[in-house]
Amino acid sequence: MLNAEKTIGNLIDKQSVSFISSVDHMGFPNTKAMLAPRKREGIRIFYFTTNTSSMRVGQYRENQNACIYFCDRRFFRGVMLRGTMEVLEDETSRQMIWQEGDTIYYPQGVHDPDYCVLKFTAIDGRYYSKFHSEVFQIG
Repeated sequence: MLNAEKTIGNLIDKQSVSFISSVDHMGFPNTKAMLAPRKREGIRIFYFTTNTSSMRVGQYRENQNACIYFCDRRFFRGVMLRGTMEVLEDETSRQMIWQEGDTIYYPQGVHDPDYCVLKFTAIDGRYYSKFHSEVFQIG
């Protein structure tokens, strides 16, 4: 892969679904399908919305180790990014990724106590394409 940020970024931007994984209290991975990230900074930082009351938020508060996965089913390729997930509830983060129509999930709006932001920071990744896997570091 000549340019990881461009190759991976293009794959991610074309996906409407992403998968996030957390670690439960017994050390087992838990994976969940999510909507695509609301915002990304290169291929290192990703922002998602979720419910503060969710099981996943509780798991990330206990153990920040996480991974996210994006899959291009059409060309049978994908990327897994490993890193940490932070739960953000500050005003700036909430406002940054709030979108019109989010009240369907968070009826009280951007200040809904059940609305929070997940910030994923990648440290490395693994890209799969054309029957070949490649590990890469994220600076």
